[in-house]
Amino acid sequence: MNVIRRMALIPVALLAVSVARADLVTSKDLPMALAMEAAAEALAACEKSNYRVTVTVLDRAGQTRVVLKGDNATPHTLDSSRGKAYTVVTLGPILKLYSSGEIATRVRENPAAAGLSAIPGLVFLTGGVAIKSGDDIIAAIGVGGAPGGDKDEVCAKAGIDKIKDRLDK
Repeated sequence: MNVIRRMALIPVALLAVSVARADLVTSKDLPMALAMEAAAEALAACEKSNYRVTVTVLDRAGQTRVVLKGDNATPHTLDSSRGKAYTVVTLGPILKLYSSGEIATRVRENPAAAGLSAIPGLVFLTGGVAIKSGDDIIAAIGVGGAPGGDKDEVCAKAGIDKIKDRLDK
């Protein structure tokens, strides 16, 4: 009986050894200063065209880093800007796609992906763009409220362009 107990503990001991030897996962995070700068630039780009928008920056875990609701932006823009960014940080790494517009197209073209629309928080509209460091999505910026997602995306990209030279350092 004693031998059987000891043998039963072998897998547990091996698991403990393998866990103890596991390497730490390292990742890059978007600093708050860069998140704020990108959001401000995206908002300014839209305001130059008289678009009343909200800009949201989310981290890789889908947590809100910055929200800027422009003057006279309508209420739905809070949800749409967040949803576009959330869609990118959620599905972008899996699909290797870097904008909510690309993801929306892929979902529309794939009937098997129709169920994704039932997942809370995902918004399949153009206007969210990945913020990358190297090949890794470290955050996303979403813009909502311009008269068309293509215009939201231009503003989001303007925000990223403002900080892109500091993303790989």
